[in-house]
Amino acid sequence: MENTRRDFIKKVAVGTAGVTLGGIGLSTKSYARILGANDRVNVGIAGFSDRARGALIPALIRNQKQLNFDIIGVSDIWNRRREEGAQFLEEKLGHKVAEYQNNDRLYEDKDIDAVVISTADFQHALHTVEAAENGKDAYVEKPFAETMEDNRKALKAVKESGIIVQIGSQRRSGRNYHAAADFIRKEKFGDIKMVEMTWNVNQPGRWRRPELVASIKETDTDWKRYLMNRPYEPWDPRKYLEYRLFWPYSSGIAGQWMSHQIDTVHWFSGFHYPRSVAANGGIYMWNDGRKNFDTMTAVFDYGPKDDMNKGFQVIYASRFSNSAGGVKEIYYSNGGELNLSTNKVTPNGGLTERFASAMNLKPNLLEEFDLAESDVKVVTSANTGADDMTTLHMLNWMECVRSRKTPNAPVKAGYQHSIANIMVTAALRTKQYVEFDENNQEVLAGGKPFKY
Repeated sequence: MENTRRDFIKKVAVGTAGVTLGGIGLSTKSYARILGANDRVNVGIAGFSDRARGALIPALIRNQKQLNFDIIGVSDIWNRRREEGAQFLEEKLGHKVAEYQNNDRLYEDKDIDAVVISTADFQHALHTVEAAENGKDAYVEKPFAETMEDNRKALKAVKESGIIVQIGSQRRSGRNYHAAADFIRKEKFGDIKMVEMTWNVNQPGRWRRPELVASIKETDTDWKRYLMNRPYEPWDPRKYLEYRLFWPYSSGIAGQWMSHQIDTVHWFSGFHYPRSVAANGGIYMWNDGRKNFDTMTAVFDYGPKDDMNKGFQVIYASRFSNSAGGVKEIYYSNGGELNLSTNKVTPNGGLTERFASAMNLKPNLLEEFDLAESDVKVVTSANTGADDMTTLHMLNWMECVRSRKTPNAPVKAGYQHSIANIMVTAALRTKQYVEFDENNQEVLAGGKPFKY
């Protein structure tokens, strides 16, 4: 749609009540619901996950009154989650909530205007395609896609449908991250020369669900529908419930954690993907049948394709065996560092007088700056008084559903972090040097397209 959704609605709604519009299965009743600030936007939850329960739904509910949103249904192919989701929502909202056996049933409900997609990692892009084909705006958890085939398909569907998509990269709605982006883009920091990132935990149970694995039966869910476009294999409750430990259902560390941090690199630098990636790792600690690594290190090269002498390196490391160092994001220039753990810009490591004068150069030392005290505002019009990034991120999506403006984390951000993620997965699994073929939008490992 070249026009905004509202303009389209206004042109076609008069005199066409009860018909299907645009070939995408939306009645004029559904279109009319998003006209004006006083018309309710009805949301369906696609996948009642721990993330949906603990963060996404509370964030939406916190903002729903001021923007006149409501959650009217929950879709989940597992009967237990579906029932738990309806009960949870009814307690929070004080009204009845519909249960949908799957997303096909959800989209048959023409009162649904938008969806929150919080399903298994490998399903996010494919479920976004479903939302686009049904003309429903979507908040989509990260990682956006785990293969380039799914990534390309979802981007194309979103572009053609004109739906509003917010990727669940909530750092893009954090005030300190906006301050960091502003500081770097206004050339106060200097050229980025190196980025160091870590995400370390010591959690044997991370992504494990032993009690649920022991209790679920194949008849409780729809295994074939769960697999979507992945190769068929017999029922495996671990791959259903602990999917983050198993490729090709999840890339594990890359999709779950690295996707957040590498997204800030793209945002701050303006580069959409790495020039190259090399990586290695292994299952060094938790040899419990998992296939995704519990320890990995990736080295990225970013910069212009036509000038290999310009650019910077990103080192990303993550381990499950020791939590020392925790989560770290530090950007380095010749004049100092920008640290998103301390939210400080400092001259740490900058070029001092002693070493500058030896080469007839001037010293280069950044002035100290507190990102947390910056007056840079997050892109939302409403004032919730909340600092929580997920709440602000959900608010931004809800406002953009109303205004049809581009949200903080648009679909292109998800497409781009997925390229980086897939490049890392390719490097880890093939043990080869990985590049990106821009012309064909394909990840190449050893010069060949990476396939699972």
